[in-house]
Amino acid sequence: MADFSAFAGRPVPDWYARPQLGIFIHWGMAAIPAFAPAGRSISDLFVSDYDRAFVMGPYAEWYDNALRDPESPTRAYHRERWGDAPYAAFREPFEAAAEAFDADAWADLFKAAGAEYVVFVTKHHDGFCLWPTGIDNPNRPGWHSKRDFVGELGEAVRARGMRYGLYYSGGLDWTFRPSLIRNMGEMFACVPTDATYSAYALAQARELIDRYRPSVLWNDIAWPNVEDLPGLFAHYYATVPDGVINDRWMASAPLFESLRDPANCASFNAMVKARIAEVGVHGGSTSTPPHCDFRTVEYTTGDHMVGKGKWESTRGLGLAFGYNAAEATDDYMTGPQLLELYREVTGGGGNLLINVGPRADASIPDVQRDPLLALGDALRA
Repeated sequence: MADFSAFAGRPVPDWYARPQLGIFIHWGMAAIPAFAPAGRSISDLFVSDYDRAFVMGPYAEWYDNALRDPESPTRAYHRERWGDAPYAAFREPFEAAAEAFDADAWADLFKAAGAEYVVFVTKHHDGFCLWPTGIDNPNRPGWHSKRDFVGELGEAVRARGMRYGLYYSGGLDWTFRPSLIRNMGEMFACVPTDATYSAYALAQARELIDRYRPSVLWNDIAWPNVEDLPGLFAHYYATVPDGVINDRWMASAPLFESLRDPANCASFNAMVKARIAEVGVHGGSTSTPPHCDFRTVEYTTGDHMVGKGKWESTRGLGLAFGYNAAEATDDYMTGPQLLELYREVTGGGGNLLINVGPRADASIPDVQRDPLLALGDALRA
């Protein structure tokens, strides 16, 4: 059994323990199509259309997944504009547009917003890496940017006195397991558990730690196996002694593999739907990770987390994390709304990790910039 006892009782570092603002950034190839069905939040869809929430939801960064559903609005949108072109065809136009990336401009904005740390998505579920990794993808060689966006942003952020964290999608990588995901059961069934992916994810996580020394190690969805985690965490803390690790490291390979059986997946989904009916979408998870420095909640103020240790609330300024050109202005928060959210989250002891979703050319739309600047003005007043 994996041993996490070395981390028991580890105090949350002072820099992170204080309630504060962080900036999350979801940017990548999905910013070329920049589409998802707009108007309904993922939380509402878990109640009204649970069985197809992930293909009907507003998360534009999940474009590659929704494209696999022949009945999805994303497939219809894609067919009209790009015909049968695969998602991978967006790589070349993305890298061309991304030449306009200006790390200093981003960092200036985040500093003006009052942020004290920044978390950058290094690899989302499409598997495309935003740094020139030395760990090659065995299924899609060279599936990474030529330019070191991760490194450039880190230098700009730290030069302005902010901490720098990194997100990594350890639980989903559609270049290894491209199964269609429509609901929670299918999502966990899609976690790759084979030895090849486990070795790949572990090597990339260690590379990110060694090369960039992130103050936050922010994994998403899950991890392919539990055996590697104590060693990975120990290596991280040895490299970044005042670093923090989030809670999204569920590593139950037997569960993930069992959910690939349709009957088991149906039973799991029925259980999740029953819990949503009982306590709501944000009623709180019953599971406890073997180790973390802070808990995360998504698209909720985190009322149920108050008094339960350090926590962080994350959401987009709109209904998506990645840029969704289909979103209406009314779907975005205003400056006063963002300030109210910040006060509610930090008043309960949490950190607010608010997300920006830049366009493919790295420009941040005014509908996202304006509330950030308004928040910064209010915090300095």
